[in-house]
Amino acid sequence: MAAPAAPRPRRSLIEASLYAVTALILFFLVAPIFVVFPLSLSSGELLVLPTPGYSLRWYEEFFTSNRWLLATWNSFVVGLATMIVATLLGTLAAFGLYLGQFRGKALIIAILSLPMVTPIIVTAIAMYFALSLVGLGSTLTGLIIAHTVLSVPFVLLTVLASLQTFDPNLLRAAASLGASPPVAFRRVVLPLIAPGVATGALFAFATSFDELVVALFIASPGQFTLPRQMFAGVREFLSPTIAAAAVLLIVFSALLLAINEMIRKRAQARGISSGPTP
Repeated sequence: MAAPAAPRPRRSLIEASLYAVTALILFFLVAPIFVVFPLSLSSGELLVLPTPGYSLRWYEEFFTSNRWLLATWNSFVVGLATMIVATLLGTLAAFGLYLGQFRGKALIIAILSLPMVTPIIVTAIAMYFALSLVGLGSTLTGLIIAHTVLSVPFVLLTVLASLQTFDPNLLRAAASLGASPPVAFRRVVLPLIAPGVATGALFAFATSFDELVVALFIASPGQFTLPRQMFAGVREFLSPTIAAAAVLLIVFSALLLAINEMIRKRAQARGISSGPTP
């Protein structure tokens, strides 16, 4: 005789409780972010709630100010350069580690992942002294190198996750047909791990675009990035323009997450791993 099924009402109550707790935690994490939205639309000169009125003047100030536009441009330049270099280095490192069969591979992966777990202030100080020794301190090139060091682990781990579903026999088949290793990688491996590479590239760009501490140490006073310009604005004068910049950053980050989700769903539809979900 089959065992009696568990009472359905009790299970439904547990599931409802879990959903409620999850919703409360999500609200606790997200609610402070939404406070910025009405502040960015304030018609007053100060960041106060409730706002005296609503206006788009601070968004106009953001898009007409040379300081804010230059900082945004610097962030995009550094972010895109970091994304390209980090994606190239991280993808090649992941592929080499995937193919390599040697002792200590796990240790090497752990060492390459250290920038993800090392306190950012420690990395910033180390980068400041290292880049100053070679004359790259206070330059955008030095900032790109520093951000690349921070971003490579994200690409490395994401591509490694994608390679777990890759069949190495495909490489042997390509070699048997006369394809050189670079051609086999470009025409066989890369199309299959492209979702993971794209996800890693997005992680690298987002890491660079939102980074502040390293930018404080490496970038010169005339090379502000957007987060550094916001930090300077908080120190000098707490203008609602900072809230407008924060809203634009939030919207841009949400757009990156949406793109990453689209990549993940397309990869799932094709049966390919796109790496860890953020």
